[in-house]
Amino acid sequence: MGPLRLYFTDRGLTALEFSREEASPAPQPDAPPPHLKPLIEAVKRELSAYFEGVPTDFAAFTLDPRGTPFQLLVWQELRRIPWGQTISYGELARRVGNPKASRAVGQANAVNPIPLIVPCHRVIAAGGGLGGYSSGLDRKRWVLRHEGFRFQVPGVRF
Repeated sequence: MGPLRLYFTDRGLTALEFSREEASPAPQPDAPPPHLKPLIEAVKRELSAYFEGVPTDFAAFTLDPRGTPFQLLVWQELRRIPWGQTISYGELARRVGNPKASRAVGQANAVNPIPLIVPCHRVIAAGGGLGGYSSGLDRKRWVLRHEGFRFQVPGVRF
């Protein structure tokens, strides 16, 4: 998966980025404010558990994503999709109260600033295809397999 970069505001985790391994190291940030240290340590601990295969929902984290009211609603609903399960973009649109907004849901997923923790990877196309993923389809495929999802589309190999 490569290195991850985490970004925090005074109110919580605001972004998670997958970094390219060949990218130059991130500049060393200033020491975080004392009130954020427990959150930072919790995020690191939970992400380590996640990558060790422990089903993790990240529900206890205080998040501070930036987005439109619709995007925030979509991202909030994404956090309710359990480990190893997927739903379609259309189903997610229904869950946020706008059944005809599957494209808008897809666009909200595409700009999700906190992938993994806000699990946009758990949303797939209605026919069972992967759909899109802002961090790349190879990562989406890996994360879904890591969570135990088994692709079952006849004639399609993932």
